[in-house]
Parts: sequence; structure tokens; C-alpha cells
Amino acid sequence: MIHDALTVLNRLSQALNRVIVGQASLVQQMLVALLAGGHVILEGVPGTGKTLLVKVLATLVQSEYRRIQLTPDILPADIIGINIFDLNTRKFTLKKGPIFTQILLADEINRTPPKTQAALLEAMEEQQVTLDGESLPLPELFWVIA
Repeated sequence: MIHDALTVLNRLSQALNRVIVGQASLVQQMLVALLAGGHVILEGVPGTGKTLLVKVLATLVQSEYRRIQLTPDILPADIIGINIFDLNTRKFTLKKGPIFTQILLADEINRTPPKTQAALLEAMEEQQVTLDGESLPLPELFWVIA
């Protein structure tokens, strides 16, 4: 079983290193974080393949991926979602935001207001989000790269 896991890990590493050239250490660290269930902060100058790395990794592990471009005016509802009143059914319906994914790339997290950062932190720490007092679970695999 361990041998099989190592084989899969090596294949993932080789596939990523074919696409992300010259970043073997970063690839290894990302795979360790994924296996350990830890979220990641990626820092680097533009054009070094950070977004591509996350996209390719999500594809390789067959996981849903979304990217949020965080800005100073983004609100928690923009990432969590909102309850919308349906006139036909006379009930509120949840319109889920991009946080309801397996792998989330939260780009430029440093630009985000504290309330939005708090919503992201709740999701990362508790694997759930709170909307209108209701706790909503996130997928079993929920990994944030910021």
C-alpha cells in the first residue's frame, strides 16, 4: 500500500515537473502540503508558474479548481455566496460562491479586507462556512492556496 502511494506521488511529481520547469522543490512542497492536508501560501513574482502549478495539480488529482482574484472591495458574500429569495417558491435558495470547491486559489490575499479574510480563515480552519447563521460544510478535500 505504501509502495502504491509512493508510486502515485512520484508520477504526480514527474508530471508536474514536466510542466513547471525548474521548480522541483516547490512541486515537492506542494505535494507534501496536499498529502498533509495543509493550506499553502505561495509567494513569487508574476510569471513564475504559480497559477499554472495549481491548475495542473488540480487536473492531475482530478479535483474541482476555482480561482478568486481578491481585491480591496471584495465582500465575504462574493466568495461564500448568498441566499436569494425565489418569488415562485417563496423560499430562499443558496447561490454558492466559489469557495465551494475542492482546490481554491485565492490570489492576492493580502489585498482583501479583514472580514473577507476571516471568512476564508473559517473555511480553512473548520472546513465550513457560515451564511446567515447556518453552517455549510465544504468538500472533504478542501485545499486553499493563497
